[in-house]
Amino acid sequence: MRFVFANPGCSAQSIVSFLSNDRNMRNHGLTPRKIGFFIPRHLKPHLTWWQDHTAGRRVYGPLPEDEAASSSETC
Repeated sequence: MRFVFANPGCSAQSIVSFLSNDRNMRNHGLTPRKIGFFIPRHLKPHLTWWQDHTAGRRVYGPLPEDEAASSSETC
């Protein structure tokens, strides 16, 4: 969730890349499809998605109220 808050507008593929390479979860069988199923089911109160019409894929970002809360906490 921290990755999406730091990089709003990221795709499922970039989330998989971050988890596989940077967080060393390479052998966990993560795919963009699994990420696409997981976010709406389990992170719906915090994250949302919208369609990127130029690339034709879903991109993910924080909900506006969560974004405001996280920026006020860091000040």
